[in-house]
Amino acid sequence: MTLNPHPSTAAKPAPQPTTPDPVLLIGVGGMLARAWTELLATRGARVDLPTIQELDLTDEASITRGLTDRYRLVINCAAWTDVDGAERNEAMANRINGEGVGALARRCAQVGATLIHYSTDYVFDGSASQPIPIDAPRAPINAYGRSKALGELRIAQAAATFGRDFHYLLVRPSWMYAPWGNNFVRTIARLVRRGQPLRVVNDQHGRPTSAEHLARTCLRLLEEGAQGTYHVCDGGVCSWFEFACAIAGHVDSRLKVDPCPSTEFPRPARRPHYSVMDLDAAEALVGPMPPWQDNLADTMRRLEPL
Repeated sequence: MTLNPHPSTAAKPAPQPTTPDPVLLIGVGGMLARAWTELLATRGARVDLPTIQELDLTDEASITRGLTDRYRLVINCAAWTDVDGAERNEAMANRINGEGVGALARRCAQVGATLIHYSTDYVFDGSASQPIPIDAPRAPINAYGRSKALGELRIAQAAATFGRDFHYLLVRPSWMYAPWGNNFVRTIARLVRRGQPLRVVNDQHGRPTSAEHLARTCLRLLEEGAQGTYHVCDGGVCSWFEFACAIAGHVDSRLKVDPCPSTEFPRPARRPHYSVMDLDAAEALVGPMPPWQDNLADTMRRLEPL
């Protein structure tokens, strides 16, 4: 596998030889971890997938034991992802998404491993009206967003402490989906197959993100020598209602999806109304992101049994 785990920030690096080092992939069983596992298999990479008993982000000693200097690339797909549940247990969300990420970042710096970590559009408040740049101020409006913002802060602190000894990619996707796992695409497809009438919010806009596209793009960014923070999503913009209509059209074009306001479905955690993130930095390195309609069509062709 051709990787460049320690790129120069001054210029685009030359291609690197195939690394003999295994990749440490944290978050086994998750939607994005599976996308990474399948991608790395096509590249001939050796991948270690520790269980939570072997590497627990809430336990710094476990991180120290599990992340040794045999690794040169660490991909963190583990996270507290229950947005509404975080309102009830923000302390645990902070332990996993915040302090655990900080401990992981420090350990990566100590052993000389590059870290790929995933944040979220929920670190922003949704008040923007133009695509949100990567350096926009963080202003989360729910506990989950605050926990992910804390993780970003801890990575920044590690970068300030370790300087050039710490290499990382902090990537913000949004509205993630895949042919597998628990996600909006599979949920809507299942309800459509049951013939269930659907009402979906039409006042929240963003960019869907195929987990497979996300993994492929992050690998390309790594190979291009990228460092720091990037936004990676599918191309194009839609509302949840428009996204649901497209999903339903792949399953049964006769079923009608109705739009509704967010107030019709109150949730414990507030959601940003505008999560359209600026993709310019990533696209400058790897080219335009494929439209969400294309990535969705590819996903729907391979949707696993519901």
